Amino acid sequence: MWSIFLSGLATALSLLVVDLIVPGVTINTITAAAIAAAAVGIVNAFVKPFLQAFTLPINVLTFGGFSLIVNGLCLWLASLFVPGFYVTGIIGFLLGPVVLSAVNTFLGNYLDKKAPAFMRDGTELSGAGNSSQLPKSNATPMTIKESELSTDSSSQV
Repeated sequence: MWSIFLSGLATALSLLVVDLIVPGVTINTITAAAIAAAAVGIVNAFVKPFLQAFTLPINVLTFGGFSLIVNGLCLWLASLFVPGFYVTGIIGFLLGPVVLSAVNTFLGNYLDKKAPAFMRDGTELSGAGNSSQLPKSNATPMTIKESELSTDSSSQV
């Protein structure tokens, strides 16, 4: 759950950076950035695979260059569903996803390294990997005496 939150936070912050750097990408509010991050994630999860499969022959002929168009189309499509998030012009269409990807990768790696352990992988803050900090058990190991074992073959399945 926390990893989804961190990923969404990184995408929202990345979109704000894209708004500052790339002409043609406009985000009016921080709330619009958060909703746009969710919209970009949904479009990338559900629409982008179909677009990539459909445009595979063109992508092969252009040695992957057409994927810039697919990424721009996905960013523009996400902007259609979010009020306060706009992608206009060829520069915003082509450069926006490139900057978004670069900044999102940097922020995602940064948040992954700096976030507390429980936010990353569900482990406790006390350092579950360190056996010296694990609680001590007072239980004694169970032993079975040979005389307690049954040798009756009729009871065995």
